[in-house]
Order: sequence, then structure tokens, then C-alpha cells
Amino acid sequence: MLGGLGKLAAEGLAHRTEKATEGAVHAVEEVVKEVVEHAKETGEKAIADAIKKAQESGDKKMKEVTETVTNTVTNAITHAAESLGKLGQ
Repeated sequence: MLGGLGKLAAEGLAHRTEKATEGAVHAVEEVVKEVVEHAKETGEKAIADAIKKAQESGDKKMKEVTETVTNTVTNAITHAAESLGKLGQ
């Protein structure tokens, strides 16, 4: 009789241990899932920020180039007009 109770107790303990292990595994899976999702969001934000900064830098550089070209063309036209004016005198 005692042997049967011991076996029953061992089976009960094994069953509870198995359920506790399954619960722990599930909890760990949820934590890993949350960590991966957070890392993904952080990575996406970092990429978006980097792209935004690159665009802003590109926009600034494009404005500088446009101003330089405009000034160069304006100076060339002014110089040419002055030279033509001197030739006409």
C-alpha cells in the first residue's frame, strides 16, 4: 500500500513539475517576444532617424550648391554685361 502511495506521489510531483516547467517556458517565450519586438522598434526608429538626418543634410547641401551655382551664373552674366557695355562705349 505504501509503495502505491509513493508511486502516486511521485507521479503527482512529476506532473506538477512538468506543468511548472511548461509555465516557465511560456513566460520566457513571452519575455523574449517582448524583447525582440522592442529591439525591432528601436532599430526601426534608429534607421528612420538616420534617414531623416541624411535627408536634412542632403537638403542643406543642395541649398548650398544651388546658391553657389546661382551666384556664379549671376556673377558671370554681370561680368559679361559689363564687358559688353565697355565694348559699346
